[in-house]
Amino acid sequence: MSANDYILNVIKKYYLSPILITDSRIKKMTDFLENWAGIYLNKLKLSGSTAKDTLIKGNTDIDIFISLKSSNPDTLKTLYNSLYDNLNKELEIRKQNVSIGVVWNNLKFDLIPAKQHKTNSNFHSLYVRKKDTWTQANIDLHINKVSNSDRLNEIRATKIWRENHNLEFPSFYLELIVIEALKNRNKNQLSTNFWTVLEYLRDSFKTLRVIDPSNSNNIISESLTITEKNKIAQQAANSINQQYWKDIIS
Repeated sequence: MSANDYILNVIKKYYLSPILITDSRIKKMTDFLENWAGIYLNKLKLSGSTAKDTLIKGNTDIDIFISLKSSNPDTLKTLYNSLYDNLNKELEIRKQNVSIGVVWNNLKFDLIPAKQHKTNSNFHSLYVRKKDTWTQANIDLHINKVSNSDRLNEIRATKIWRENHNLEFPSFYLELIVIEALKNRNKNQLSTNFWTVLEYLRDSFKTLRVIDPSNSNNIISESLTITEKNKIAQQAANSINQQYWKDIIS
């Protein structure tokens, strides 16, 4: 079996089909969110790996972006806490940085309340809990950046590698790194490209400043500590030194 075929088989083993916002499995959640947002709801949309088609088994949170109209009078912090307080406390709920994690009907959700900047705008403001401030985001830009990169299999492979080795590596950060590592590289050479990503993680990733394409003030690369980055780089080096693909990704 060729290296390309091996990695494609691994991706097939982990692959999860994209879910739609209208999927019956998440209807109870979307009904709850519509009721919570009321007249100020602009739109519910899927975001993150679910929307980009880079979701893999073992990393299966369903990200729902709650776009609220700019006319909503509440502060971002108030909206964030209101969503948390209105979730059933019998559920497993956790406050995260810009989202609220909840397990509902055996599905894991990340709920992201956000307020539009103005009518028909894709730019939103989000509450940042850890710093008690706000940030700007445009998830449509995020989704398009990844979905149109022609690097989805390399991204999936790198996510599987991350899960195999229990690495802390936020998905959007990982996706941007893969895209950067493969800039101007040929397509349709999966194993070679994945190897290039590992080399990039070993040699260049730690010092690269990665900026959110929708907000120049949001430095994505600051989401990991130098210790966490060193662990990723060291694992990339260890993987490159392996003799067999099964010891790198499986």
